[in-house]
Amino acid sequence: MNTKNIIIIGMPGSGKTTFGKALAQRLHKTFIDADDFIVDQEGKTIKELFAVSEDCFRDAETRSSQALAARENIVVACGGGVIKRPVNIDIFKKTGTIIFIDRSPDDIVTDVDVSTRPLLKDGRQKIYDLYQERIEAYRMAADVIVSNNRAIEDVLEDMKNLIGNYFKSLENGAE
Repeated sequence: MNTKNIIIIGMPGSGKTTFGKALAQRLHKTFIDADDFIVDQEGKTIKELFAVSEDCFRDAETRSSQALAARENIVVACGGGVIKRPVNIDIFKKTGTIIFIDRSPDDIVTDVDVSTRPLLKDGRQKIYDLYQERIEAYRMAADVIVSNNRAIEDVLEDMKNLIGNYFKSLENGAE
C-alpha cells in the first residue's frame, strides 16, 4: 500500500479535491488535482481545451492519466468525466486503487457554483442528468465506494477504513 496510488473519481462537486487532500495528508502521500495537472502538462486551461472540443479535452485527460499512473505514492482527484473513456480507468487500475465518492445530486446542487464548471454551465438540471448518465460507470470503475452524506471527518474516517479493508482483502486473496 505504501507506493500504490489512490485515484478518486466522482461527480463534479462530490468532494474529490477536499477528501483527496485530507486523505493524502493522512496517508503521507502527495496530492495531485488531475485538472491542474492537465493545465500544466498541456499549457492550456481546461476552458481553452473545451473551446476546441470536448474530445480535445478528453485526449489531454487520457495523456495525463498515463503520466499520473506512472508515478507512485500519490492521491489523484480526477475530473468528473474521467470515466467517459474506459481506457482512463484501465490506466489508473494498473498502479492504483479507485475510490468513487458518491454524493447525491440534491446535495451537489445545494453548494456547487455550476457557473464555474465547463460541463455544468447549462444549469443545475445538468447535475441530475450527468449523475444518471455516469452513476453506473462510476460504480463499475470503483474498487471502493464511499458515500459523501455526512460530516467531512466522518466520511474521511469511512474512507480510511474502507481503503484499509480493501487492501487487507487483497493481501488475504494473495495468500
